[in-house]
Amino acid sequence: MSFAATATGTEDGGLQSRTVHAMQHERIERDIHLFVGDAYQSVATAFIDGDGVLLVDALASADDARWLRHVLCDQMGKTVRVIAATHFMSDHLAALPLFPQATVIAHRNHRHAFLSQNRRDDAVYRDPELVFDSALRIRWGRHELRLLHNPGKTMDHLSVDVPSADLVCAGDNIVGRIVYLSRADPAQVRTAIGRMRQFGRGTVVGGHIGRFGGEVLGHALHYLDRLASAVVAIRVDARDPDARIAAIAIEDCLAPGVVPVAFEREWHQRNLEAIVAQSVFSLDAGIAMRSARA
Repeated sequence: MSFAATATGTEDGGLQSRTVHAMQHERIERDIHLFVGDAYQSVATAFIDGDGVLLVDALASADDARWLRHVLCDQMGKTVRVIAATHFMSDHLAALPLFPQATVIAHRNHRHAFLSQNRRDDAVYRDPELVFDSALRIRWGRHELRLLHNPGKTMDHLSVDVPSADLVCAGDNIVGRIVYLSRADPAQVRTAIGRMRQFGRGTVVGGHIGRFGGEVLGHALHYLDRLASAVVAIRVDARDPDARIAAIAIEDCLAPGVVPVAFEREWHQRNLEAIVAQSVFSLDAGIAMRSARA
């Protein structure tokens, strides 16, 4: 799903409707703003303290990054002082070069994630000023942001838990109501989502598409488990597995009542391609076959 119109920020942080760019800007709370870029529908979340901004993630394209800077700095009069990356993949780092004075925060395994991606953009890379291992707490205005190492889609992945806003930033451990499995361990993704469910937050901000209710984490787990079951059954049966995996419909994997949007359909197809190319779930199929023989 792409956005042909957007709501732009006024000086006092309010919203006015005006079509300026294929990007969505939404105020979640008076001091929390959500930006969804046109490129990959990548998400950035802005936490505001006076004239200072802490960004969680930084969008996917130079155009989207310039728009983000225009809204935050030119229209709202803010200064981006900190950028925390949920993971160091290029489609979440585009605005880093535009805020050279901002302190960049990432997990110590950030280079592993950056170098492991299928398509990387070296122009957006910069060494973080602050790296950490397991957890970091930041007081920003009236909020405490709890950055927790939660490896799933990538080894450096963070969840950003904000109890005072009943919100958690999930990054790419979910993609809407599904998950993306290329170069990831499905078991680790499942564990990462389970950890976030333990927070019990009412709002979940994904790395793409936007924000969802807390039930989205259960929806993503349902998709992962149904997809895994379908693939394992096909691999165990062993009759023309690649073609049958490629034909798995997203509707057969979604939780009851969930209707897929175009972005989820696209990334489900990418999942099927990755599952075939990278032999995803083949280990699970091997375990299932050994169990059946026992």
